[in-house]
Amino acid sequence: MRNLGLGSLLLVLFSQIHSSISQSCSAPASFPSNRAFAACKDLPTLSSSLRWSFDFANATLSFAFSAPPAAGAGEHGWVSWSINPTSEGMLGSQALIAYRQADGTMGVKTYNISDYAIKPSPIDFATADLAADFVDGVMRIYGKMFLVRGMTVVNQVWQVGDAVSNGNPAKHAFNAANMNSKGKLDLISGRSTVTVESSTKDRNVHGLLNAVSWGILLPIGATFARYLKVFKSSDPAWFYLHVACQVLGYALGVAGWGTGLRLGSKSKGIRYTNHRNIGIALFALGTLQVFALLLRPNKQHKLRFYWNFYHHSVGYTVILLGILNVFKGLSILRPGNQWKLAYIIFLCCLGAIALLLEAFTWVVVLRRKPQKSTKASDGSGTTNA
Repeated sequence: MRNLGLGSLLLVLFSQIHSSISQSCSAPASFPSNRAFAACKDLPTLSSSLRWSFDFANATLSFAFSAPPAAGAGEHGWVSWSINPTSEGMLGSQALIAYRQADGTMGVKTYNISDYAIKPSPIDFATADLAADFVDGVMRIYGKMFLVRGMTVVNQVWQVGDAVSNGNPAKHAFNAANMNSKGKLDLISGRSTVTVESSTKDRNVHGLLNAVSWGILLPIGATFARYLKVFKSSDPAWFYLHVACQVLGYALGVAGWGTGLRLGSKSKGIRYTNHRNIGIALFALGTLQVFALLLRPNKQHKLRFYWNFYHHSVGYTVILLGILNVFKGLSILRPGNQWKLAYIIFLCCLGAIALLLEAFTWVVVLRRKPQKSTKASDGSGTTNA
């Protein structure tokens, strides 16, 4: 049994290694109908490569793009290669996307990416002999594309995804490798450059600011206010800790909200409606909380009860919405499971601490009640006036 387990492990390891190199230019590759190509380039992201031959006189590009679908997707994922005649980004690209069709066979469809509602459509370049296959964990697109005469340098964009929904490729991940999968390619010399996505840094900054503010600082600040004020020795320290966490959290949240607005202006057509609406609600409610702090009545004021009710209800709503939006942001950015796991561990630890403190503070409060009832007693059973 032990030898069998080791053999299975080695088999899986070998298959993964073989899959990772099978699309590389350093590995031999055979294509149906004896297709052969004069040049090959390993692309810098997504473990992909492009083989091609270019007939300058006829402006005909014969190509084969190879890449494994997104991690874990296997034959249920998709891969794409495209040329963008107008810019270096995704919008405007004339794309070829390969995935397993409804009848179970591998196929290629054309997509004119004029907006982010991706649907099959004719593209600006004529094509011929388009085909796709799935070999050793790698999807391949090959065929011919007829370019504009004189076009020798092209903006290429490539991508991989993990699912097909209702016959169309689902959204790809938005990590650095996916966002930087584009560049220029000289079809004659083979020289290529990579276009680094400037908004990748903005996305990471946006996610970090909002996770720290709404998702971490505000829950910690609420914990200080909820449990430390029970102890007389912590007054007024608990108040200043609470205010410091909430004000700092709000300031970082506003900065994160601002980066979100900038990302939205740079990414017209991309909409994460729920994430966006929750973010707007957080900003509005958080701003109300800050202004409410300025209108806080003293403890003896008759309106203090209503102010407390408002402050607590809005505060806990902000915390719940903030935590929810952090998870929605993680599902959009897909930075890696370790980040999501780390945040879940933080929430579990904070929740466990809150439960322990909840029980402890109730014990303290219940013990104080008998003391208050006998505080004015002179020891003889009578009460001093």
